[in-house]
Amino acid sequence: MSEKPDQNQHDDHHKEATAGRRLTNYFLTGLVIAAPVGLTIYITWSIIRFVDDFVKPLIPPQYNPDTYLPIDIPGFGLVIAAIALVMLGFLTANLVGRTLVQFGEEILHRMPFVSVLYRGLKQIFETVVSQSHSNFKHVGLIQYPREGLYALVFVSTAAKGEVAEKVEGEDIISVFLPTTPNPTSGFLLFLPREEIHILDMTVEDGAKLVISAGLVAPEYQKKTAELADKAGITKKSKK
Repeated sequence: MSEKPDQNQHDDHHKEATAGRRLTNYFLTGLVIAAPVGLTIYITWSIIRFVDDFVKPLIPPQYNPDTYLPIDIPGFGLVIAAIALVMLGFLTANLVGRTLVQFGEEILHRMPFVSVLYRGLKQIFETVVSQSHSNFKHVGLIQYPREGLYALVFVSTAAKGEVAEKVEGEDIISVFLPTTPNPTSGFLLFLPREEIHILDMTVEDGAKLVISAGLVAPEYQKKTAELADKAGITKKSKK
């Protein structure tokens, strides 16, 4: 007679634990879905408000719709800033614009402290813009930091200039070795092409793999496993 109440209590505890795990899983699933969406909206809205607060005071009142409407129009300052940048780029592309820009740069270069700040900022923006037009092409694996350990790299281009000239008889490739969980920092490495194992995954999937520290695997995980198995068989056959 005493075994039935104990069994009932055990079943009740099991149901409570199961319900608790389900609620936890539901909460984590909702967090994974809501957090990226919420942060994206928050960051986008913050950028829009920041640009609006900076640009709108510069717009004459007769051209500012906030003067006539009872509510503020978010993003109007951002649109005006984008149009102004396009017009600036258009004017700079012709001879007169380039002459004015060169004249202004000469003045800035002669000013102490200001010239250093201007050169540094210009180099940063030129690097960002140039990299946006020349993205990484492939994702690969290299043995790093020692033989037997593999690291994920983003393949850039063939080495050029003095690096390519100094290494004779080798097809040298420049690769970027990202760090986890921040793939924007890392190391620039130069190594022979035959030492790079090119993967089928896209650069976006490779970045996800680095950011998640290997937790978010690409969709072709099975295909990668098959390739690894084949490589293992090849190694065994060599032995």
